[in-house]
Amino acid sequence: MVVGDVCVDIIARTGGPVSEGSDTDAEIRTAGGGAGGNVAAWLASLGVPVTLVARVGDDAAGRSQAAELAGYGVRCAFTADPDAATGTIVVLVGADGERTMLADRGANLRLSAADLPASLPAGGHLHLSGYTLLHDGPRAAGLAALRRASAAGLTTSIDPASVAPLAATGPAAFLAWTSGVDLLLPNLPEARLLSNRTDPVDAARTLASHYRAVAVTLGPDGALWAAGDTVVHLPAGPGDTFSAGPLDTTGAGDAFSAGLLAAWLAGADGPAAVRRGLTLAATAVARLGARP
Repeated sequence: MVVGDVCVDIIARTGGPVSEGSDTDAEIRTAGGGAGGNVAAWLASLGVPVTLVARVGDDAAGRSQAAELAGYGVRCAFTADPDAATGTIVVLVGADGERTMLADRGANLRLSAADLPASLPAGGHLHLSGYTLLHDGPRAAGLAALRRASAAGLTTSIDPASVAPLAATGPAAFLAWTSGVDLLLPNLPEARLLSNRTDPVDAARTLASHYRAVAVTLGPDGALWAAGDTVVHLPAGPGDTFSAGPLDTTGAGDAFSAGLLAAWLAGADGPAAVRRGLTLAATAVARLGARP
């Protein structure tokens, strides 16, 4: 089960700097987005049975997202909100593939504990999008999901979502809410913020004292797997490198999470699961948009 956000992404990829106050040519398209929706779509594309719990608007965008995700094989447990629009993200992608996001989270901010299943079946896994904890509105739902998963004996994972809202919320609060989760899946800036450590290995090892295991993505340098006092660096392999650079890094972390989770839940050890995540992230950055 994935609990998190669903959005429509409006992606604008420019070939160079934006001309402020004038026109800039761009390749523009609309695509499905939101970290929760992206992870669920990638998991389903790998054959993992997955239910996505989210709140969308009672609008054409929300219905379109439900249909698109169902097409991947996701079971959509959506609440249609009559008073808020489906979330929309404007994604500005530079020539180097790096993205900047302007977010109107819409109905995602109104996710409530009442939107969650009353009980969770034992033996499954809960993946929580960190965005649910980084805003006042959906936070109670995110915390309730973690409590119910623990009570049902589910394994759990969480991604910290995005370094700017994470910093605004406060790393101490995030750690207090999530310590004890089985898997933390941050990128390097998020890991540095949460651990108060600059060195990637130190950051990963510090965070592993709060979680059963941690996988820190390092961009083109691969990823780290940390469990207990052990830290393993998985460099990007031949299939994970991009001779021409990434086309679009939007959703790369979501694809990494899905690849890692699919392998880990199937019994792979941590480093092997990280390798699967890196391979799927490489697939994601070679295309425009955040989904398969």
